[in-house]
Amino acid sequence: MDRRALEKLWRDLFDRIPSPALRREILIPILAYRIQENAFGRLRESTARKLREFAEEPAGSPRLGQDAMRPRTGTRYVREYDGKLHEVTVLESGYEYQGKAYRSLTEITKVITGAKWSGPAFFGLKRKARKAIA
Repeated sequence: MDRRALEKLWRDLFDRIPSPALRREILIPILAYRIQENAFGRLRESTARKLREFAEEPAGSPRLGQDAMRPRTGTRYVREYDGKLHEVTVLESGYEYQGKAYRSLTEITKVITGAKWSGPAFFGLKRKARKAIA
């Protein structure tokens, strides 16, 4: 669509003219979102609230989403590998394996396997990608 057609679509969807400062590359995703919103409904309030929290977060601060996903201190991960049972405990900042503290599960996985593997994948914490239903 050319600029004129995009502006007409904007007027139809928002009941006002778009700012002349908005470039075409910006208009298109905003219009696409509005069309989806009209077809499928708005975000749930809880999702919109979480997005506002992310937007208000100061640069460089720990991500709220990462904190929410972090397991509770004391959680234990157990994995059998090479005939041995390996147990990891979640600490307040990091993990404990065989009496030693580590910053990440990946560090522990390297100690266990001798190779660099994804720690979360090794301990079965990564979600499997959902297969599309045809």
